[in-house]
Parts: sequence; C-alpha cells; structure tokens
Amino acid sequence: MNTTEIAKAIDHTLLKPDATEEQINQLLEEAKEYHFASVCINPQWVKYAYSVLKDTEVKVCTVIGFPLGATSTETKVFETKQAIEDGATEVDMVISVGSLKSGDDIYVENDIKNVVDAAGDKAIVKVIIETALLTNEEKVLACKLAKKAGADFVKTSTGFAAGGATIEDVKLMYDTVGQDLQVKASGGVKDLDTMQKMLEAGAARIGASSGVAIINGLESATDY
Repeated sequence: MNTTEIAKAIDHTLLKPDATEEQINQLLEEAKEYHFASVCINPQWVKYAYSVLKDTEVKVCTVIGFPLGATSTETKVFETKQAIEDGATEVDMVISVGSLKSGDDIYVENDIKNVVDAAGDKAIVKVIIETALLTNEEKVLACKLAKKAGADFVKTSTGFAAGGATIEDVKLMYDTVGQDLQVKASGGVKDLDTMQKMLEAGAARIGASSGVAIINGLESATDY
C-alpha cells in the first residue's frame, strides 16, 4: 500500500477527556494535510470539526455511549441524531457490554438497531464491542448481533479498557462477519508494522492517535 492508501484507512483519533482546542486544531490540520479517512473526536467537537473540514474529503466521526456503553438506548439515539445534525457522517457506538455478558441478546441487538435507525442513510455506524472485556464466544456473538442490527462495521475497542486491538481479535471478527460488515481495529495501533498486520488480518479501517507517525514510518520505510 502506498501513503495515500494507508492514510485513507486511518481514523485520526483524539478522544482523551482533557483534549484542548489547540490539540483538536492540530488534529484537524493533520487530517487535512495527510488526507486521513476521518477524524474521530468526542461529540462536543463535532460541529467545530465539521466547520473546518466541510470542504475537504475528511469525514467527521464521533462516539456514542462512550466509553462505557452503559447509557440508555434513548440517550444513544439522541446523541446519534445530534451528532449527525452537527455534521458527523460516521458514528462509533459502544454496546452495552454488561447486557451482552448477562445474556440479554435482545437488548444488545435492539440497542444497536436503534442507533442504526437513528443514523439512517446519513451516517455509517461502527459498533464497538470492547474485545478486552469479552470471551471469544462473546466477541462472536457481539459481531453477529451487530450484523443482525444492520451496522456497517464492528470495532474492537474504545482504547479506554484494559487492552486494545489484537491480530487474533481482528481475524476472529473478520471471520465472523465476512463480507457483510467491515472491521475497525482500534487501540494500541501505533506504528506502520502493526497497522499492516491489522489490515492483513481483515481490518478495513484503523482507529489511531498515531496516524502521522504511522504515515511518516511508511515514508521512511520507502525512502530508498
């Protein structure tokens, strides 16, 4: 993959709670310079990010029910509608991990479906299953529920739990959803080598706060 292809697979991410306006501005400028797929930011910054990026190819992505997934479905629906109104065209929602682990498949599926319905044709929905908290069986189940609910992606992690994306999890998720959904690997992808392994395992998108370093690593590796 060349530099452009790598960049187009990256959601340039800044979700830490103490992110400042200066840091958000840096993220947005980097996204424009490197032509990343999107910026992934907290809902507070969506309207501002859209105003900066609206005349570029960079999409605005935000998070829903983040980072715990434990807000009500009604709250997630409201967040989704507000984010889209503010300019987001991609939303990454966190499932109710506790409900999944309790065996309440119906709640989890409906929770996802309501967000998918709220997004309609205005935004794609990526479903964060938080792999670090799940058994392999639960990971497979979460992917199947996301598929049934009509989501566009399944995503490994918030980056706020005990662990992030692993090659094994990406492979498992890809094998579960096949060609019906795409996989986003997020959490701990900090260099080009790791990103390439995630892509080879089946990821279509990478969530990373180290997008610039990844691209610069690519350029260094190919600068003979």
